[in-house]
Amino acid sequence: MKFQKWLQDHSQHITWLSAALIVLGYAGKFTHVGWLYAWVLAIASLIAVVPIAVHAFQALKVKVVSIELLVTIAVIGAFVIGEYNESAIVTFLFLFGNFLEQKTLSKTRESIRSLTDMAPTTAQVLQADGTTEDTDVDDVEVGDVVVVKTGAAIPVDGVVVAGSGYADEAAVTGESRAVRKTDGEQVFSGTILSDGALNVRATKVGDDTTFAKIVELVEDAQDTKSHAEKFIDRFAQYYTPAVLLIALLVGLISQDFKLAITVLVLGCPGALVIGAPVSNVAGIGNGAKRGILVKGGEAMDQFAKIDTFVFDKTGTLTKGETAVSDVVVFTGSKDDLLAQTAALESLSDHPLGRAVIEAATRRKLNLNLELTDHQTIRGQGVTAKVAGVDVCAGNEKLLAAHHVALTPEQQAAVSKLQQTGSSLIIVAVAGQVAGLIGVSDIVRPEAKAALAALKKAGAKHLVMLTGDNQTTADYVARTLGVDEVHAELMPDQKVEFVKQFQAAGQRVAFVGDGINDSPSLATADIGIAMGSGTDVAIETSDVVLMQSSFKALVHAYRLAKKTVLNTRENVTIAILVVAFLLLGLVAGFIYMASGMFVHEASILVVIFNAMRLINFGGRAEKLD
Repeated sequence: MKFQKWLQDHSQHITWLSAALIVLGYAGKFTHVGWLYAWVLAIASLIAVVPIAVHAFQALKVKVVSIELLVTIAVIGAFVIGEYNESAIVTFLFLFGNFLEQKTLSKTRESIRSLTDMAPTTAQVLQADGTTEDTDVDDVEVGDVVVVKTGAAIPVDGVVVAGSGYADEAAVTGESRAVRKTDGEQVFSGTILSDGALNVRATKVGDDTTFAKIVELVEDAQDTKSHAEKFIDRFAQYYTPAVLLIALLVGLISQDFKLAITVLVLGCPGALVIGAPVSNVAGIGNGAKRGILVKGGEAMDQFAKIDTFVFDKTGTLTKGETAVSDVVVFTGSKDDLLAQTAALESLSDHPLGRAVIEAATRRKLNLNLELTDHQTIRGQGVTAKVAGVDVCAGNEKLLAAHHVALTPEQQAAVSKLQQTGSSLIIVAVAGQVAGLIGVSDIVRPEAKAALAALKKAGAKHLVMLTGDNQTTADYVARTLGVDEVHAELMPDQKVEFVKQFQAAGQRVAFVGDGINDSPSLATADIGIAMGSGTDVAIETSDVVLMQSSFKALVHAYRLAKKTVLNTRENVTIAILVVAFLLLGLVAGFIYMASGMFVHEASILVVIFNAMRLINFGGRAEKLD
């Protein structure tokens, strides 16, 4: 075991020593020192074959016929026929190929390594006397308050209890801009406080933090094999022994021992074995650094085949927050209408009223108007004198009770707003209808372009399933260009629709928030939790978009298709190279050393091809 560890630690030294001896040996050939040429190349072969043979022996112990076994047998055969130059070059190329392979493969894992490197190791825990104590992050407990200063990594998931600042949350959500954090707001472990200072009460620590779960998920995902990888693994189990058998038959039939040994070298399926895993790792790494967590190669493979996207409405296609969506003014100005209504609603806790107050506040309107005779009428609305003027805001029942009538024009405007699914506030000032305020769950502004981009990328059918009323659902569907909509559904009914689509032969992805949509996420071919870092989302979904972003959804879909295409390209390259080598061997222009050179070059080609995935979508992607 110690010897094997020593070989692993000094593999680079062995490779460079082998190269130096080969140079020395050929120097002897060109200076006509024949013994130097033969002996030095024989020594180079022996030195280089040792780590290869040890690896082959370790594989045989677990009943695996490896590529290293083929090379070891080929070297032994080369020694038998005195082809020391061939054995030296073959072993060096094999070691050098492994060296380059490890170097380039490490590049594909950089995004994951950068995640783990960001994990904080210590925390400044606030003590009862107001001082802080440097504590190992594994010893921090839920409820502890940690102090985070500018430039430091936040060591726990928690809630800000004091201070303010800007946190870089790219490692968790993929959001490139720093996010302002103040009292009561949530922060995540592993994010960097780029400015300010915070006191954070820990709600999750250690392996329970969102950041720790992300790292674990991505590492596990890179070890989860796609269908292509599983097929290639099964293929290699039979292919490598078959190469041994073919080489034996070639030797017996042709009586050409060197030809049989060459078949062993050329038959190494290196590029075929490495092609699919490296594409998988690069694709998952690309998503991870953008806050897109894909649970392994199989999920990536399934995602690429999706043709039907099923969306939850609230919180997915819409923002999930009630806000003023329309203001229709009949008399006065929009600002006056909002200011008067917001002042009226300031003494009410109704959700519609809060939406109006928020809209007026954003417009920096004056809400400190004199209020008298304020009255809230359950099921109708509110009334008061605002700056001495009678104002009432509510529904048509309230207007009727105050003998205020709608004109035909105003009634038409009311009907139009109701068709959008908006909740309606009718505002009357001094006995006349002054305007209408529509409050609704706002459709995400980027959603329409994103859905069009999904179709352009290969989606054939877009569906919306919602528990909301049919009128609102129809309006959202028309606005976004959704193909099919079903409303007023319970969670179990959404599951039934997903099953119906699957029974019709469609590949279904369900996009939801990962909480109340968990049954549908689990039932669909691919469950996508959008904008949620909750435990439920990570456990239930196949793809987790840490940032609530349609741009991330489109990128994830394109990335899945690109990764699967890249895998197929690599498999094709590997097969074509094997065919070329066999053709070259038959035609007489490929030999043992040149064949090994082409073989190692093909491994690097598929690795470099896969590395293109690392920067896929590197430029800002447009949704349209």
